[in-house]
Amino acid sequence: MKLYIAEKPSLARAIADALPKPQKKHDGYIELGNGDCVSWCIGHLLEQAEPDDYDASFKKWRFEHLPIVPEQWQLKPKSKTRKQLTVLKKLIKQANIIVHAGDPDREGQLLVDEVIEQVKLSQAKKQQIQRLLISDLNLSAVKKALNNLKSNRDFIPLSVSALARSRADWLFGMNLTRAYTLAGQKAGFGNVLSVGRVQTPILGLVVNRDNEIANFVAKPFYEVLAHLETQQQQVFSAKWQPSKACEPYQDEEGRVLHRGLAENVVSRITNQPAKIVELEQKQKKQQAPLPYNLSALQIDAAKAFSMPAQKVLDTCQSLYERHKLITYPRSDNRFLPKEHHKDAASIIAAIANNEGQASEACKQADTSKRSKCFNDSKVAAHHAIVPTEKQLCSASLNSDEQKIYRLICRHYLIQFYPDYVFNETKVTVEIAGGLFKAAAKQDVSLGFKTLMGKTELKDEQTLPALEKGQPLHCTQGEVVDKMTTPPAHFTDATLLSAMTGISRYVKDPEIKKILKETDGLGTEATRAGILELLFKRRFLERQGKNILATATGKALISTLPEQLASPDLTAKWEASLGNIAEQHMSYQQFLTPLLAELHALVEQAKQCDSQVFAQLPKTPQKRRFKRKAKPRAKSA
Repeated sequence: MKLYIAEKPSLARAIADALPKPQKKHDGYIELGNGDCVSWCIGHLLEQAEPDDYDASFKKWRFEHLPIVPEQWQLKPKSKTRKQLTVLKKLIKQANIIVHAGDPDREGQLLVDEVIEQVKLSQAKKQQIQRLLISDLNLSAVKKALNNLKSNRDFIPLSVSALARSRADWLFGMNLTRAYTLAGQKAGFGNVLSVGRVQTPILGLVVNRDNEIANFVAKPFYEVLAHLETQQQQVFSAKWQPSKACEPYQDEEGRVLHRGLAENVVSRITNQPAKIVELEQKQKKQQAPLPYNLSALQIDAAKAFSMPAQKVLDTCQSLYERHKLITYPRSDNRFLPKEHHKDAASIIAAIANNEGQASEACKQADTSKRSKCFNDSKVAAHHAIVPTEKQLCSASLNSDEQKIYRLICRHYLIQFYPDYVFNETKVTVEIAGGLFKAAAKQDVSLGFKTLMGKTELKDEQTLPALEKGQPLHCTQGEVVDKMTTPPAHFTDATLLSAMTGISRYVKDPEIKKILKETDGLGTEATRAGILELLFKRRFLERQGKNILATATGKALISTLPEQLASPDLTAKWEASLGNIAEQHMSYQQFLTPLLAELHALVEQAKQCDSQVFAQLPKTPQKRRFKRKAKPRAKSA
């Protein structure tokens, strides 16, 4: 018997659809017409054991136990999916050939490998395990993948890389959470101070932003406008561009801080001749934004509906699992396989039927158009989140499901709409040796923007007909008084955006480069949960749409070494994990310096002066835990 092990039930069904009929559905697996079987994991069926699974004395948190470093690492079944693990283990023992069909990424490789490892197979049987790589659930794509099986041995480094990440997160999260919680208890704080490679830098981002706002001092700055007139008495204005000689009077963002300098420019240009020295007039096209991945969807849902990230994910899961109206929602990809294009007409028909967008909007979609989103080379472990061909018999979506479904449908539908076309004019004017710039934009054709809420053509700013070298007259200069403003507090949308584009907040060019090449802090599947954890731990709180750090969150960040409160650690790990996957580094070469760093960080926590925790609330806040078991550190 050949056994296919998929990462999730939806992938298992797609594999079964491409294999011999008739088929029998059993509890936890599908039996094929030729006697082979397709079964599945439900994400990770196993999880890292708790410290007290290694030694009962670790149940009580004590400084002298730290750091806890397992000599022989243990995994244990997740209680919710124990039944499926039992089914899989039985099938693995019965199978002659095993086909690993986890997602084609680091985690997908590990989660099936670790289940197989639980069954003590002979070395010969392990050597025969095959690898099936599927990134598109379309029938033709699955059949193509089934005809191109690899040896699972080729993917061992990928699995080792994921294993190293999992164990490193456990070591840091478990030990540093215990260390700083114990240090806080010495100072009278009764709650858990959880620390993690991902959650702590996110908290650090919010704390830094809050501090920046609290310490902000508004400063006046000045702009100069030149009011210009053509020979035909048409008027427009242009903004002064300070020269290099003005830098001593500017801040780091180029704003002029000296009013006298601005007034001097006004006196020099008023009632003076002017000339157009540069003129750029172009017709530009803007293509529709790509279909959603989970983060982009969460960001837009937060902007449109103030919907928290976890609520968006939960709603997507319902649309995917219960209603089967969208494709796999935990995707980090915004592209679609070329093969997917042939389903466009039936998907758009489903959108119209399900009221995902107006019927008229669906009719105007041109299904012969092939946007840049259809690109096989850009599709990775998953493809973009798009509607399916399923048509609902009756309206059965709740309010949140309707909102999210409509967003997903709109971003799919605009792939079949024309580009947005506009004219852009940029002009540079010279007056008394100084340069002044103006720009104008004029809509030509709204294209896909008609679905984004833009209903009429507009000129955002008008300029008269101009030519390079054309003489003008500056009738008057004007000083515009302005004040610097503090940055805005984070919201769900901007914090998610910061997590996905974390490199923007890093100064070190090497670390910035590494983070640009990764998915940012956390993954599509974990970001919402990490944010919820920070709210649950009362490190973050909401004030309207704004997300702020609590006194506890601020105090924790102030006590931690900078390396734990910044994304630098993630960058270092990602570089090393990539090297393990490419066999340029061994597991041990990654873990040895990491353990040395962990020992030093635990020691630092032990030596914390109680006064450092003086900012923490002395009265323990009411726990939200349902039971009084030991608090469990989160790997993130």
